[in-house]
Amino acid sequence: MGISANDVIPLSLARANFSELTEEVKGGAEKIITKNGQSYIALIDANRLDYYHQLERERIHLLLVDEATQGLEDVAAGRVKDARSVIGSIKRRRSA
Repeated sequence: MGISANDVIPLSLARANFSELTEEVKGGAEKIITKNGQSYIALIDANRLDYYHQLERERIHLLLVDEATQGLEDVAAGRVKDARSVIGSIKRRRSA
């Protein structure tokens, strides 16, 4: 569901019509509240917010799995270096 012009509301209008806005949001709408003409906050259903957070956690887990897979591929292909030698090399460059 996209945001339409009717879903962008100045803060002063949101304050005056908060109960009506919450009913619209509970019905599936999402509202963008503006302050001084700039996006300020979003008003969304709590269940939808939980869903968005769940999607973000899943995305993070998928990124971690991708990074672990890449690391295992690097090890299998021999694209690794000993940590002590790398740290020693960095220290020598910094002291030079």
